[in-house]
Amino acid sequence: MSASHHKVIIIGTGPAGYTAALYASRANLAPLVFEGIQPGGQLTITTEVENFPGFRQGIPGPALMDEMREQALRFGTVIRPETVLKADLQSRPFRLTTDLAEYTADAVIIATGASAKWLGLGKDEQLSRSGGGVSACATCDGFFFRGREIAVVGGGDTAVEEALFLTKFATRVHLIHRRDHLRASKAMQERALKNEKIHPVWNKVVLDVLTATQETPMGEKVEKIRALKLKDTVDGAVSELPVEGLFVAIGHQPNTSLFTGQLPMDETGYLKVEKGSSRTPIPGVFACGDVQDATYRQAITAAGSGCMAAIDTERWLAEQGLAE
Repeated sequence: MSASHHKVIIIGTGPAGYTAALYASRANLAPLVFEGIQPGGQLTITTEVENFPGFRQGIPGPALMDEMREQALRFGTVIRPETVLKADLQSRPFRLTTDLAEYTADAVIIATGASAKWLGLGKDEQLSRSGGGVSACATCDGFFFRGREIAVVGGGDTAVEEALFLTKFATRVHLIHRRDHLRASKAMQERALKNEKIHPVWNKVVLDVLTATQETPMGEKVEKIRALKLKDTVDGAVSELPVEGLFVAIGHQPNTSLFTGQLPMDETGYLKVEKGSSRTPIPGVFACGDVQDATYRQAITAAGSGCMAAIDTERWLAEQGLAE
């Protein structure tokens, strides 16, 4: 079977992929988008988004992604529920193999995102999806924990930064770490340990997330976090820590395994792009969103970089005489 050829193929959805598709379709590039294993990206497991401009009352994450998807479709984007299994970025045109077919493209935009690392308990990730009080993004969800006692798991810069941010809302932030000292930079450690709202919980790991059934104002029954079961890494003692929220800050994993050996990455796997652009070292291959952003990881910055990727792609295709 011969491969289907397209001017632009976008791998992945979410704010970056959908925005890239919107701009590319309005530029008459007829983009083809592959949704992948998580259509809509991480926002589809976010219950409420209150910091995306234009929605003063907030909007559920899945609803925001539906709006972006429909907007891209309106201008002619083709979206297929396929997952790219192999990408050959050394050939011209580029060749992509999905779980259903083969495709070629003059230009490729990578928007595969990144996935939060969870504790491996199962329940933590499940509660993050159901709005049960577990999150992996303080700037996304911190506001919902105003006046509550919460916990952050982790010992690096990200965990300490999340804990400091959460002191704006929470009455107390327990910073849980498996060792008796933090891995964060000295300056970050000093700021955290001087903050009277931050309570270090040394030499502890989370064994379980304990929940209780609560009733919402609409009369629905939901499982909400009530405490954490902790294990001491020194003597093995088990204890409970009552909290109403848990933020897991042990890092993110960019979804870049598909491009190993083809595109340069940093030490944690994020794709490297030319500063101030979305261009990768391979001409005609662009990257946007969390797959290349280890710093901000916000819906609005992902959308902005998706716009950049589409414009960079349009200009590159024009330079190659392939835009028409």
